[in-house]
Amino acid sequence: MSTLSVELTHLFISPGHNYYGRHGEGSENHEILDREKIECVAGRGLLDDRFFDYKEDYKGQITLFDYATYERVMSKFALPDLQPSAFRRNVVLKGADLNRLIGKDFSLGVIELSGSEEAKPCYWMDEACAPGVEKFLRGFGGLRCRIKTSGCLTKGIQPLRIL
Repeated sequence: MSTLSVELTHLFISPGHNYYGRHGEGSENHEILDREKIECVAGRGLLDDRFFDYKEDYKGQITLFDYATYERVMSKFALPDLQPSAFRRNVVLKGADLNRLIGKDFSLGVIELSGSEEAKPCYWMDEACAPGVEKFLRGFGGLRCRIKTSGCLTKGIQPLRIL
């Protein structure tokens, strides 16, 4: 078993979809809430989030995003006011290579997750951030996961263990 210390800098939920499933309809403007803690429910998603109970065994019950990628986007596209919420991922963290977690079971804090696939960026990233961001993020869009155990994630330093 391998253990890292990672920092959870942002924990986001949103009650509605601004982009997902909205092709040809234009974006929405549902708020995205940055919480001190979020409640993970095994097999279902994040309580009060737009993907809670979305589909049985949904591969994106929770999504992770690398803070270093956020910083690279801000720098590359000269976006000093860009907020981490623009990427519409649930957990923004420092200290882990998320691509290495694809296909692996791991724990983050007290929650066990299964890394299902990259959270591939879509064309909406060019609207949410700036033209060209979708292409820039390819291969670094974050990580979609299934939630295997219930409990809460809290901001701050947490252990990440590959199981």
